[in-house]
Amino acid sequence: MRPELRFFLALTLMIGVFVLTELLFPPIRPEAPPLEEGAVESVEPPAPEVVTPPEPPGQTPVVEEPEQDQEAAERLVTVETPLYRMTFSSYGGVARSIQLLGYDSFTRDGPVELVPEGQQILGGIWIAGVGGDAFDLSRYAHTITPAEGVRIAEGAGPQTLTFRYDYPGGQFFSEIRYTFSPDSYIVVVEGDLPAIERASLFVDLGPGLEINELREADDRRMMAFAGNHIDDGITSRPLARVDEPESLDGPLRWAAVKSKYFVEVILPGRQSGGTDFLTGIRAEEGPVVGGPLRIRVGTPVGEAGGYTYRAYLGPIERERLIAIGDDLEEVNPYGWRLFRPIVRPFVGIVLWLVRFLHESLFLSYGWVLIVIGIGIRVVMWPLNRKMMLSQVKTMAVQPLAEEIKRKYGNDPQRMQQETLKLYKEHGVNPLAGCLPMMIPMPVLIALFFVFQNTIEMRGVPFMWLPDLSAPDPFYILPVFMGASLYLTQLLTMRISGSAGNPQMKMMLYMMPILLTVLFWRFPSGLNLYYATMNLASIPQQILIGRERKRMQAAGPLKRPV
Repeated sequence: MRPELRFFLALTLMIGVFVLTELLFPPIRPEAPPLEEGAVESVEPPAPEVVTPPEPPGQTPVVEEPEQDQEAAERLVTVETPLYRMTFSSYGGVARSIQLLGYDSFTRDGPVELVPEGQQILGGIWIAGVGGDAFDLSRYAHTITPAEGVRIAEGAGPQTLTFRYDYPGGQFFSEIRYTFSPDSYIVVVEGDLPAIERASLFVDLGPGLEINELREADDRRMMAFAGNHIDDGITSRPLARVDEPESLDGPLRWAAVKSKYFVEVILPGRQSGGTDFLTGIRAEEGPVVGGPLRIRVGTPVGEAGGYTYRAYLGPIERERLIAIGDDLEEVNPYGWRLFRPIVRPFVGIVLWLVRFLHESLFLSYGWVLIVIGIGIRVVMWPLNRKMMLSQVKTMAVQPLAEEIKRKYGNDPQRMQQETLKLYKEHGVNPLAGCLPMMIPMPVLIALFFVFQNTIEMRGVPFMWLPDLSAPDPFYILPVFMGASLYLTQLLTMRISGSAGNPQMKMMLYMMPILLTVLFWRFPSGLNLYYATMNLASIPQQILIGRERKRMQAAGPLKRPV
């Protein structure tokens, strides 16, 4: 069962405890090694079949295709900044490796790798006008400037890496310019091609991102391509469900392919000559028959042959994506579509609170969760006290309610009137206990999706837990959470005086068992938070128990004359 479905079922059961008991029971290519600074690597050309590039549009070459495009050695060049290390090929300026230096891969030694082994991204396919030929720029051996690559230190300015190809005789050319900044995952891409009316360029994002998480199934389940249409909003399509070519037509504000924590995004280039939209995103067949589909993003090419776009190649860090704009932070949305308008504000609040406690008070994320769990109970104390006293009062007036039932059993309308009058006389609201129990629910839901999707929690250890975003490997927390739920339910039954109710006894044993099973594979941070909330409620229940004893000492309630 998917984690979201199990969580939804767990919520349903918890709401059943909080509400129904109140109502019913009155209470791929091998990665190239990093190059030394100033070094350029020469290797043999790529292994895939050699395809002769098409003839330039409207031209008939006077010579055969030059041998250098088929036999020229591929040159790899490295770009390194404080955030990433990228390896580009001289064949079309494609990226063969993108390593994020600030994040460790859990499936191999070293940093996170975005490009699957043996694959490449950012290759361009130029469509020479409507119905024109398709030119795969990755088939052309470009020259590289600077030939030694680019290395940008922290605090330095942007630098540009240029790839250039010229067809013999000047009939065709391609120039690609990548501009990198030391403090941003955004790469600005500009290029020039022959001037052709209504030409377009499709940027290759490959078959998806490399797997970097220990729970490979989770990473593959989250793999998807997505686009933000200027009218229809964001549409996402899991790659696991794409078994034939699909497309999302533009105009789009952005197009992306993502995994659980990382994303490759193509955005319109808003520099000189850029446009404010993309023409679409397509999952279509790649060069290998029967192989995985490839994701390609269409961007316009100006009549003069120029084009520009931006590529965000990095982590799904909410603050960075918010700064880019166009709702890019929703590339990995929190919550189910139906509940997102409700959950989204709480996600923002929870993330702000988590970051504030972590960054300002220097608490580890595990202690942050404990503080939040206790803090919610403290803030909710007035409402919880009112709820528990309402349960006690409801049980106290039950003898009087039973008397009304016996007296007016044959007159349901009168019985209802007298019962409501009884509750009003003693200040009892049978439903008063529901609201305090429901208020923490949005926070619990928000935390679930925060731990499922938020990269700040990725790989964060706490005590014996190696990763707060992953299940407890020893299953200590799920059992502890179930035990704490049993204890709090037991105290509630004793305080409310419903210990003799057979239905409540059944719930006392069944609910902890069911929720323990459902929480068994949930993120350990979520179990830690929920168990902390349960334990933090125990002192409050003890205080309420003392108030109940004082009320009982005053004697049974009587209706005023």
